[in-house]
Amino acid sequence: MDYSGFLRYLNDHVDTSGKSGRYIIRFSHPAEYAECVRQLFKHKRQHPALRQVRTSYLLQALICPLGLRGKTATSRFGLAVEEDARICVHSSAPESKGQGTGIPWGVKRIGAPETWSVSTGYRIRIGVIDTGADFGHPDLRHSLARGINLLNRVSLPYDDNGHGTHIAGTIAASGGSQGMMGVAPRSLIFPVKAFDHNGSAYVSDIILGIDWCVRNRMHIVNMSFGMKSNSQSLQNVIRKAHSAGIIVVASSGNDKKSRGADYPARYPQTISVGATGKDGKIASFSNHGPYIDVYAPGEKITSAWVGGGYREMSGTSMATSHVSGAVALLLALRPDLKPGDIKRRLRRTARPLPASISLARAKGGAGEVSAARLLRAGPRRRS
Repeated sequence: MDYSGFLRYLNDHVDTSGKSGRYIIRFSHPAEYAECVRQLFKHKRQHPALRQVRTSYLLQALICPLGLRGKTATSRFGLAVEEDARICVHSSAPESKGQGTGIPWGVKRIGAPETWSVSTGYRIRIGVIDTGADFGHPDLRHSLARGINLLNRVSLPYDDNGHGTHIAGTIAASGGSQGMMGVAPRSLIFPVKAFDHNGSAYVSDIILGIDWCVRNRMHIVNMSFGMKSNSQSLQNVIRKAHSAGIIVVASSGNDKKSRGADYPARYPQTISVGATGKDGKIASFSNHGPYIDVYAPGEKITSAWVGGGYREMSGTSMATSHVSGAVALLLALRPDLKPGDIKRRLRRTARPLPASISLARAKGGAGEVSAARLLRAGPRRRS
């Protein structure tokens, strides 16, 4: 491959104004990627526009803003080029201010408090790829690690939306009697800020977030977001995270579809989550059907919010955080379990949904997560 020629093409077509589209350029051979990155860093001194190019070692890809002609040029070099798409969080707008004292109904519903005598998720590392987190929230003081801000590398991943703080609270809040308690109160959240103040991100930022989670040895990655179209780059990087032993938990979406799930929840390497309401039935907004692995509370969920407060929200986003917390409880007891083992165990120990329409709508037979049953279950006997 003519690396110098390829990098000159990139330099000529990189758009530093931010008005053009963004593209993900994948290499098929690790050696070619490694040599290209080596030369990229060398050429950056001569060609300042190349400073706009970002790299993902896990995906073996370059990410950069290019004009249309730049996209065409890269195909001459035998590389896979994919347009960088937008992706959004899976929840409603905040519904009302909530009360932060005690244990939220969803945490109780899945039986998390019954497990705290044997597991609190101690030292389980969870990467929450989202809008960031409120580092000043009193219930999250002992639950947050530094993480990373992919939108501004020199800043902490501060939450300017609220969604990421809400997710972090359900998973790991540890406010005790004066605040709220999450599912796994001694697990550790690493906020990975990939989403802006509107709850919107590029697929490339998700890819770089997963890359960071793998390099920093997360046990679980929480993905409370989705999009309608497939991204081969996103699927490839999730497959690699799965192979590295990371459990990826993803929300299925809020489109009420009977055979639906957004990406990345649709990928087989994720644990796909639908939402239930206080009556234990599938929530009216939730996707449902054969693509769902497990359901969890997702309707009118109170959790932490920016500014040290609390808000009530609904969505499969909220359901996903309950499942991530339950997996953290299990992993603290059984760190040897692999992603496939955990997915099967979640499905096997899930509480059956109420009879009537909910079961008919579920189709795939998935039930509601039960942390208590998940931790009690022994290995499946072989017949």
